Amino acid sequence: MALIGAVLWVLGMALGHLVDALRRPVGWASPGWSAIDVIAATAISVSLALFFFTRGKDRDPRLILNLGLGYLVFTALDLGLMTHWFPPPHGSALDPMLSWAGAVVLMFAAIVPTPPKKMLVAGLVAASMNPLGMLVAQVRGTWDAGPWTNALMTALVMHYPDFLLVGVAVVIARVVTRLGQHITKAREMGSYHLGELLGRGGMGEVYRATHRMLARPAAIKLIRPDSLGGADSEGAEVAVRRFRREAEAAASLRSPHTVELYDFGVTEDQTMYFVMELLEGTDLETLVRDHGPVPARRVIHILCQVCESLEEAHVAGMVHRDIKPANIHIGRLGLQYDFVKVLDFGLVKPVAGKVDEHSLATAAGLTPGTPAYMAPEMALGEAVDGRTDLYALGCVAYYLLTGQVVFEGDTNLQVIVKHLRNDPVPPSQRANVEIPPALEQLVMRCLAKDPKDRPPGAGQLSRALSAIGVEPWTQDDARRWWESRAPAPRQADAANNSRTKSTLDESAGAHAL
Repeated sequence: MALIGAVLWVLGMALGHLVDALRRPVGWASPGWSAIDVIAATAISVSLALFFFTRGKDRDPRLILNLGLGYLVFTALDLGLMTHWFPPPHGSALDPMLSWAGAVVLMFAAIVPTPPKKMLVAGLVAASMNPLGMLVAQVRGTWDAGPWTNALMTALVMHYPDFLLVGVAVVIARVVTRLGQHITKAREMGSYHLGELLGRGGMGEVYRATHRMLARPAAIKLIRPDSLGGADSEGAEVAVRRFRREAEAAASLRSPHTVELYDFGVTEDQTMYFVMELLEGTDLETLVRDHGPVPARRVIHILCQVCESLEEAHVAGMVHRDIKPANIHIGRLGLQYDFVKVLDFGLVKPVAGKVDEHSLATAAGLTPGTPAYMAPEMALGEAVDGRTDLYALGCVAYYLLTGQVVFEGDTNLQVIVKHLRNDPVPPSQRANVEIPPALEQLVMRCLAKDPKDRPPGAGQLSRALSAIGVEPWTQDDARRWWESRAPAPRQADAANNSRTKSTLDESAGAHAL
């Protein structure tokens, strides 16, 4: 409102001078600045000052809204003084009139959330600024309505329509306030209150959230029933049952390297949500994009942690099915650096079986997985198990070591066909960093077309990685890297937001939220 006010004051003053110049007889000199210009300039300065003040960080919302009401009265005062500063045209009638002050009161009520009682008081004061302007004109001698009591009565009667608009403004303020209360209530998810939007995907949104009692930060994913084919009541019930089943499965995972699921539930309008820990750091896709290929010993350190998360899930009979760099987070946890968290264990994994079995991902009409990291058996719709995730993890390792995906293509279909038919080029032939032969052999085993030729499980892969004779990546190495290159603490959330948006990216055409 302050910025709009500043723009309108500038336009009003400029257009006023333009009209004056067009109407001035030829040869007449410009009268220059008048008291009207001084009033307008003051209004512009106050409007801009209020605008920039409200843009500052950590402003008290109550203070801002109270300043807004003060600005409403100030604006009405300026309008009242300008309207009655000069004598009215000779013979003009003093009939009741609607003024700009009344319009401004309505604008504030509709845009600035204000309790009805405060709106009533501020509106009455603002509407009184026009009569006050007439009384100032009476003192200056530019308007004469006789005795003061008669002048006051005339001023009030002339501007009574503005006072009627105050009543309308109170009604508007009440409606706006109640809508705000409904929105606030709708943003409550269980014990959590929704904050800013972090990302959006085809199945819903991710928001920053805060626990109302513990003040613990979290991330909340909202899943819309209509995105799961649950537009009708029966479909919505099926979607909710699937959601509960898969959310309970995700909540059962306890590995420290699996993103923690705090809570889940369904709102009254059948919107499904689950609450996860809010992470500090970045994802592997962003890591490679911003800093290039990763040294082999650090890759081993990262892969071993991912294997720990996957091993627990596989033992429980669950397959992630969408392992990729954007779904692997790396950052700081407590005093530990380069701590890995595997994301999206909530809605993209079924119990081991065929791809077409009933899950939330398939209910949404999505093929789980991302083409650049999709195992051949998944692309063919065959049965999947833990080795399907190991194929994707081999693709992740390849990307970390080379900065490039295993197979590239102009379309998703071309990429999938190459995963089915082509043999991958060894990463050492595409990398600019030294790759130990034993590590390369493990990566190539993970990329075998036949699941039988891959490592039998995540635990065995982790042990094989640990047995590679390279200098280990230590906490001192990780800390030095983060302290020299990672974002400052205030920027950590931005990196986390970037990771969330990357996770929600739908460019693959088949990535389930």
